Amino acid sequence: MSVNPSSDISPETFAELDSLVGEWTYLPDIAEALDIQITKVHRMMDQGEFLEVRRPEDGIRVVPAEFMADGQPLSALKGTIAVLRDARYTDAEAIRWLFTADDSLPGRPVDALREGRKTEVRRRAQALGW
Repeated sequence: MSVNPSSDISPETFAELDSLVGEWTYLPDIAEALDIQITKVHRMMDQGEFLEVRRPEDGIRVVPAEFMADGQPLSALKGTIAVLRDARYTDAEAIRWLFTADDSLPGRPVDALREGRKTEVRRRAQALGW
């Protein structure tokens, strides 16, 4: 059973996310980078190791490229995804939040995660649920 709420989004929402994210990657590319079967990548999606959306024009599932670091999934992402889902964020909403600058960090939450500042990011994400 998938825990990914509403990966189908409108063309307008995708355009907004695309302007924030910039570069997307495809599930087969993740499988190749990790040297695993595509079914394992699907399982990783279901287990909240990545966030995804479907491109409206063709329904293809895409993941922000910055969720990979040195050929591996961004290690701090899974716990952060769990916190955002606990706050009832859809994948699209969570991606928007992660890629939108936050003056209190400062910068984008995804950049703070890549810099190893997961505690700061998760603290802000936890506040979203209140």
